[in-house]
Amino acid sequence: MNKDFSRIITLLRKEKRLSQKQVAADLEISQALLSHYEKGIRECGLDFVVKTADYYQVSCDYLLGRTPQRNGATLKIEDIPESLHNNSQYSNGNILISNLNKKLIINTTTILFELLDSINNKGLTANISNYLMVSAYKMFRIIYSANQSNPDGMFAINPQLYSGFLSAQQSICEASALALSKGNPVDRYDGISVDSAPQLSPEKIAELFPIHASSLLNLIQATEILIK
Repeated sequence: MNKDFSRIITLLRKEKRLSQKQVAADLEISQALLSHYEKGIRECGLDFVVKTADYYQVSCDYLLGRTPQRNGATLKIEDIPESLHNNSQYSNGNILISNLNKKLIINTTTILFELLDSINNKGLTANISNYLMVSAYKMFRIIYSANQSNPDGMFAINPQLYSGFLSAQQSICEASALALSKGNPVDRYDGISVDSAPQLSPEKIAELFPIHASSLLNLIQATEILIK
């Protein structure tokens, strides 16, 4: 059994606010065995996978981490909502993956900023915004500099220095955002209050962001596959 199974069945149980004792009784196994499944110590059989999928009303593919969609659906590019009109003048063999990734990133960013609006903390919004802007700047400059005839005068930071400087700035923004998210003050900004921290889970995200949630879940899966 893959490692995703143990993580996902634990997530589903906690999301439903159920105890191991209750779930074990409902699935007709011992609490100790369920604990082993959740910790990845023991592997279960196919029958238990199917029974668990029925219990939590999700697909077997979701339980096994094969798709972030709970109903087992496979994401298609036409299923992803357009946050911006696609008026690109470039159309080639790369357009499919480009449009897919663009939609995932834009829709996920939409969720991110809606959450920031709900938290209403200037410091957190500023640092996360700056981090994202630095990322976009870095990647655009790589593309821009691919053609050596493009004039360097467009940018004020030395081409030999910008990558290191921007990476350092990203680290500062990330560290500041993390501190603020834990309620600690950073510079002139107060940390977020405990009450303003959003309560989230995959189920809650789908409820709050029914249009864009699939993009976020697929982006998370794609990123973790990339890292693995």
